Amino acid sequence: MTAESEARPGITVDAVRELLSDPKIFAELPPGLDDDAELALDSLGLVWFLHQLELRYGLEIEPAEAFLAEFTSIRRITDYLVDVHES
Repeated sequence: MTAESEARPGITVDAVRELLSDPKIFAELPPGLDDDAELALDSLGLVWFLHQLELRYGLEIEPAEAFLAEFTSIRRITDYLVDVHES
């Protein structure tokens, strides 16, 4: 682990939920939404979400990558991002 990765905040389910709660991503993300509940990001929301990930965590993820179809729940998004963040 590098000093840079130690300085970045960790990606958690709560952090992903907070990012998704941005009105530019989901106008009304229910606060009690289960981590495994199905959700669908529209293209503009996805681009804004990826932009926020880059600002907050330094992660550069291309919106055209095939795995983005897997972004179907808070938990699946978090699991993927933890794998990328810790690589």
